[in-house]
Amino acid sequence: MSKPFNYEQAFSRNIGWVTPDEQQTLRGKRVAIAGGGGVGGVHLLTLARLGVTRFHIADFDSFDIVNFNRQVGAMMSTVGQPKAEVLARMARDINPEVEVTIFPDGVHRENLDAFLAGVDLYVDALDFFAFDARQQTFAACARLGIPATTGAPLGMGAALLNFMPGKMTFEEYFGWGDLPDQEKAIRFVVGLAPAGLHRPYLVVPEAVNLAEQRGPSTFMACQLCAGICATEALKILLGRGEVLAAPWGMQFDAYRNKLKRTWRPGGNRHPIQQLMLAVGRRQFARMAAGR
Repeated sequence: MSKPFNYEQAFSRNIGWVTPDEQQTLRGKRVAIAGGGGVGGVHLLTLARLGVTRFHIADFDSFDIVNFNRQVGAMMSTVGQPKAEVLARMARDINPEVEVTIFPDGVHRENLDAFLAGVDLYVDALDFFAFDARQQTFAACARLGIPATTGAPLGMGAALLNFMPGKMTFEEYFGWGDLPDQEKAIRFVVGLAPAGLHRPYLVVPEAVNLAEQRGPSTFMACQLCAGICATEALKILLGRGEVLAAPWGMQFDAYRNKLKRTWRPGGNRHPIQQLMLAVGRRQFARMAAGR
């Protein structure tokens, strides 16, 4: 006979790093996660194990074998199944009290208000190339005063940026505007990780192809992202601990055993960033030319 679920018992090992009252605070929080792939799925399950019980999750895709190397919900038993439904089922299996509202069409202009309604924190897990959806979602968070965090899986490490109410916005940092997708991609790569700790050990450079919207990934990076972002979520939701807000950022690379804080006043307008953007454009031009 299975044991009945008990919230306090299930998350009792969190106590010590959080107080019993803080655990109950986390129990009442609502987090929105857009994207159910490499980082999105493990974000959801990590936050569920932290004791958060209310989620909005958005993804329009289904699992396939190509997802197996990095996506926590990708298994032979889930191939062809909608990612959001599989992940919601996994979260409820951890905590039957979890309330998950699924947005099966992903996030877009028409459903953003509903996706962010009553949300205490937004965690970005959209596909790298989902420029329009990402730009709209971060703009809505800034407008609504919702804290937003993004953790980028890079190589075998993770880069972190937080966009807090009243601080520098996503648009102010990245400077996307109405630029073409190619330029947005370059600005996103450069802006996410100014330290570039992951670059020296890319052993197959041709695996990165912005024009074809593909690049390599590892599950280690996704797991590191989830750990870092869940820790930021804890600090933001409980209102304690230092929260780095853009233009401050952080990158940790497990392969190189390095941690770097970055500070780029003006975001991609910073002189160092401008130089890196120029290098990125030249690299993209070489890739496009097949050299």
